[in-house]
Amino acid sequence: MRYKELGWVPLMVSCAPLLVQAAAGPQLMQAQQLLPGTTLETAGYLVSEKLDGVRAYWNGNRLMTRHGLSIDAPAWFTSALPPTPLDGELWIGRGQFQEISNLVRNGKPDDSAWHQVSYQLFDLPEYPETFAERSRALRTLIQQLAQPHIVWIEQRPIESRAALDQQLSELTANGGEGLVLHHRSAHYLPERNPLLLKYKGYQDAEATVIGYTDGEGKYAGQVGALIVRIEDGTQLRLGSGLSDADRASPPPLGSQVTYRYNGLTAQGIPRFARFMRRYDPAL
Repeated sequence: MRYKELGWVPLMVSCAPLLVQAAAGPQLMQAQQLLPGTTLETAGYLVSEKLDGVRAYWNGNRLMTRHGLSIDAPAWFTSALPPTPLDGELWIGRGQFQEISNLVRNGKPDDSAWHQVSYQLFDLPEYPETFAERSRALRTLIQQLAQPHIVWIEQRPIESRAALDQQLSELTANGGEGLVLHHRSAHYLPERNPLLLKYKGYQDAEATVIGYTDGEGKYAGQVGALIVRIEDGTQLRLGSGLSDADRASPPPLGSQVTYRYNGLTAQGIPRFARFMRRYDPAL
């Protein structure tokens, strides 16, 4: 691999310390939420689709989740990856988060299932330049790798806030989850950073399942809604968004789920709370 053509040389000696840090999870840059109606100077940002996959960090030697769980992918999947850190998502397709999360948590590589997975890459954590420069270097690197399952996530300029909102509307209408905005001049910093934004047209958070309500009508004998406790202690009922499978075999008491909502009421309660998915803290 001709790394010097990209203007840098990977620090291969850094792999050992990264493995030590993996128990606590890799140090990743994290996004803040962009809320509808918030003022934004769009010219400074590049936008891409927010994929509903499992975030995966390659430390130059092995693949892991954002919380440090080792991902047991087949050897052919990782053998072409370079000896330098990469940040991206393991993705099967829109609306298939549960499938990829089950595959990652399986612990044994299912070779046929992994052939459906792509490693969608958006950053080079140790490349000491701005995001715009990192993205260009990453695209060049992936072109050199020439592996169909290793993909560069295209970053596009934004013309205006109206164009951004239109792009989000079209994406979600086609089953997409949302958008990610990287500021062109941002350096990679392992923190929740205002120069990295996720835009989904709604907010989401985690809650703990503490009970259930009984289903009625066609859901008689099943769960009607989950009773959950959110971070501030408030209890909510999540019925909307549950699938038939969720109602027949609901998330167990004490487990966590992700819910979505649209702002807060005057009393500070999430408005239009809706079940999204079961939450796995290891991923």
